[in-house]
Amino acid sequence: MKKFTVASCLAIACVLIAGVSLASCAKKDASDVSLKAVMDKKNFVLGLDDSFPPMGFRDENNEIVGYDVDLAKEVTKRMGVELVCQPIDWNAKEQELNTGKIDCIWNGFTITPERAAAMTFTKPYLKNAQVLVVRSDSGIKTLADLAGKTVGLQAGSSAADALEGATAFKASLKGTVEFKDNLTALMDLEAKGVNAVVMDLLVANDNINRSGKAYTILSESLSPEEYGVGFRKADVALMTKVQSTLEAMAADGTIAKIATKWFGADISVVGK
Repeated sequence: MKKFTVASCLAIACVLIAGVSLASCAKKDASDVSLKAVMDKKNFVLGLDDSFPPMGFRDENNEIVGYDVDLAKEVTKRMGVELVCQPIDWNAKEQELNTGKIDCIWNGFTITPERAAAMTFTKPYLKNAQVLVVRSDSGIKTLADLAGKTVGLQAGSSAADALEGATAFKASLKGTVEFKDNLTALMDLEAKGVNAVVMDLLVANDNINRSGKAYTILSESLSPEEYGVGFRKADVALMTKVQSTLEAMAADGTIAKIATKWFGADISVVGK
């Protein structure tokens, strides 16, 4: 079984190309009361997929924990408001945000050109990549080995965007299967329902190390990407407050401590 270490993650992160420009370049609007609204109601509702370790997931006590959750807890503590973690259907995340049910999407949320056009993002706080996970006994070593085979992925995830962008690779496949979440997709992989699963490198590495299952991450990735916190397009004031708080946390070493807790090293890119 091939396990990616934190050093492996860092090595791959080093070769990731720059992501899209941030939507946070949006102009400030005097009518933007997004920050005031959160301060007035005294809570900050974070939308997440609660089965997405290590970013956000339920522990053995059914409590929602994770790297992003710890970051958000510290941000809201410094803002003086309560953090509310709201599990959502990831395939309907934009609707949940736009209808005001949540204040942001913060859960290993990849910045893409389409999302950046529709939302306001913080600057990237982690680098990542979309990779293929296979069973270690499958004999699959390269992307080319998956020709004529079936891959699974989480519905509504950036894995789908990465696969669409890899046109030649997608055309070589027999087909794709969408699942509600990555854990279900990996269960189907273990049961030999699909031949591979497209998912986030950091999440794949965490699952392999945590579960001890006989999975292998192919060395070829589909695309590099960056994580950001997504807000409604007009909510620049709220985004700016979260961004400045994250930068203060990076400067005083708090983010380094949180990253080391979850990844074994400070792989954050905030303020770097």
